[in-house]
Amino acid sequence: GDKPRIPSCGDSGSPFSDIIELNVGGQVYVTRHKTLIAVPDSLLWDMFSKKSPKELARDSKGRFFLDRDGFLFRYILDYLRDLNLVLPDYFPEKSRLQREADFFQLRDLAKRLSPRVSKDNSISEEISHSDTEEGAQQSGSSGGTETLRVVSVSGAMRSPSLDSRKSGYITIGYRGSYTIGRDIQTDPKFRRVARITVCGKTSLAKEVFGDTLNESRDPDRPPERYTSRYYLKYNFLELAFDKLTEVGFHMVACSSTGTCAYTSSDPNEDKIWTSYTEYVFCRE
Repeated sequence: GDKPRIPSCGDSGSPFSDIIELNVGGQVYVTRHKTLIAVPDSLLWDMFSKKSPKELARDSKGRFFLDRDGFLFRYILDYLRDLNLVLPDYFPEKSRLQREADFFQLRDLAKRLSPRVSKDNSISEEISHSDTEEGAQQSGSSGGTETLRVVSVSGAMRSPSLDSRKSGYITIGYRGSYTIGRDIQTDPKFRRVARITVCGKTSLAKEVFGDTLNESRDPDRPPERYTSRYYLKYNFLELAFDKLTEVGFHMVACSSTGTCAYTSSDPNEDKIWTSYTEYVFCRE
């Protein structure tokens, strides 16, 4: 007379384990299988309920791989946990998060992230610390939300794009190294650039470098604040210079320091030269 047991997520009825590791654009996330399938007919629901593990892409360590923005996926996953979303007070990436919500086919989330326009032509923030479904429906009652995307705003919520021609300074820095062999005639292994850093006002840095700017070390920084923790997703200095030139910046100063070290105590072994260089750009 025992009742039949209904398999749940992680049971033998599902080919996926209860705990799942994801690699999203290089960022690693660990979550439950039931969280990924919380929204029926979404992309993740389709991947983890209708497909088998063998059909999904994996990285070198066996984690399921998604080639999307790893930083913004934290908000996608947060939404899936309880179908609610709380954003930081200053969140300039809302349009990009809406694009991610569209990609993952989370229609309700994408609708909440759409800018709403009030009678005084200012954006009414739909997501706040007290966001509810009822509040989302009320703010969605205003018209013209599909066509009007750029409106006038004021104060701390001012869009960085409205200040695109402001004057200011951006400093580009990098640590480089190269090796000179024992034979001085041998070509050195030249200029290994580990990472190009970007210092300056957040709004200017995002205007110049856009999606190529890695913000993972200093997320959610307001547009008018300064940062020294951004870096670029590529390591070509000339590409960074070209992007600065395209929007009206020019180099006004540069400086460099260097040191030399041996790879061992034997002075006849290869020498490693390391340096730190900064380039200061200005737009008047």
